[in-house]
Amino acid sequence: MVSMDPIEIHSEEEPYGDHIYFYQIKTGLTDAVQTGVGRLNSIPIAIGIMDFQFMGGSIGSVVGEKITRLIEYATNRFLPVIIVCASGGACMQEGSLSLMQMAKLSSASYDYQSNKKLFYVSILTSPTTGGVTTSFGMLRFFMIEQRVKYAPPNMITSPM
Repeated sequence: MVSMDPIEIHSEEEPYGDHIYFYQIKTGLTDAVQTGVGRLNSIPIAIGIMDFQFMGGSIGSVVGEKITRLIEYATNRFLPVIIVCASGGACMQEGSLSLMQMAKLSSASYDYQSNKKLFYVSILTSPTTGGVTTSFGMLRFFMIEQRVKYAPPNMITSPM
């Protein structure tokens, strides 16, 4: 999956498609999240890792779809999910389409945890702000925050 220019932003700056292409070349990634399955101490897991270097980890349609598919895959196979978050929030160049990703991710996370009772770990790196903290970043069974100078003292949160 590769981001497009769904709302055809016309600005004085470079077109959104060129902006995406720049970050693809700069980082070697196709978007701001890499997802997959693997093993952690021989336990099968589903994992998503966001990269802040790709447009500040902005959550657009592709990032939202990839993380949603990861959670749905894990739900169907009863796998624990680990998501390493690094994001400034929604991708403003995609307008309301990026904001809808937050609801989609929250819905998938809710089904995964509340209906299926599966284990979800959210690792919040710095920076993680905006839509991530109001959606899938905080809807977790267990959360680990990266310790930085300006962070609050309660760095590890117990289960909800």
